[in-house]
Parts: sequence; structure tokens; C-alpha cells
Amino acid sequence: MSAVKRACAALYWLPSLILLTDLYTLKQVSGRSMQPTLNPDSSLLWRDIAIFEGLLTHYYGRYRRGDIVAFKSPDNAKYQLVKRITAVEGDTVRTLPPYPDSEVVVPEGHIWVEGDAFHSQDSNLFGPVPLALVNSRLVYLIWPFRRFGSSTSPANRGVHPRVTPAGGKIKSRMF
Repeated sequence: MSAVKRACAALYWLPSLILLTDLYTLKQVSGRSMQPTLNPDSSLLWRDIAIFEGLLTHYYGRYRRGDIVAFKSPDNAKYQLVKRITAVEGDTVRTLPPYPDSEVVVPEGHIWVEGDAFHSQDSNLFGPVPLALVNSRLVYLIWPFRRFGSSTSPANRGVHPRVTPAGGKIKSRMF
């Protein structure tokens, strides 16, 4: 194949690669911190696979309470964590141990995340998460197929009992 044909083939596939890497990505979710929403079975052999929306969520600033997001761990950027947003900037959260303060107001440009399971490495451990660490929002479960569909039920869109809301949606600081 000539160099020109290879270059044309690369240009042909470039939009697909951008779509798959920046707009939507498939992620395998492991661990028990989001049970029963994700990985509800106790078997470690099965892991949920989900579609996460990346760039569009950042661009339109559509992070809301109840969204499940993927972000770089504030403690170690090599690791990705998946948690639910329980509070947005301006909200007041009554924290759980080991967080040092009994209440915290989520600062501008941050979110408060918690696992659905009680014992989870979440904001109660590392505090509010900067939006700059958030890279995507879960939009659909695709595996196991019996649970295929939207990831967030309307029941999870409400205000968490330990959160006093200050506003509604939050804006992304990416653009």
C-alpha cells in the first residue's frame, strides 16, 4: 500500500477514533463500592461494562446529583474511580468518618462523590473532587445484557439525606 493510501485510510478512520476516545468510551467497572447499582452479584468473575460519555458532558456541563462519574483518584492519579455525585458546588454535606469535619460546603468547581455501598473510598475519605479530575459520566450499562439500559434511575436523582442543596446543575470548568 502506498504512503498516500495509508494516509487516506488513517484520515478516513480518524473521526471514528475521536468519537470512541473523546465522546464515548467503554469501561469495565470492577469492585463493590457501587453495589447494588453496578456489579450487584457477589461473583468476582463478572464485571459490568458501561458506556461513558466524556467530552460532551464536559462541554455542556451536565453533571448533576445522582450521576455516576469516572474520575482520577485524588490520592493516586494512576487509578480511575467510579462513584455517584451526591452533592455539587455550594451544597452542604454532613460527612461520615473518616472525614475530619462534620460538615463541608462543596467548593466551586468541585463535586462530592460517594459509593452506593456503605464502605467505599469516596469523598468521605479524600474530600470534594475537583471537576478537572472528572473525565466521564456513565450513560448506559451494556453488560450483563439482562441489565442493559440507562444507569441512573429517577429515584437516584433526588437530594441525598445528608445534603442541603444550594442549587441545581453545576457548570464544567473545562472550557
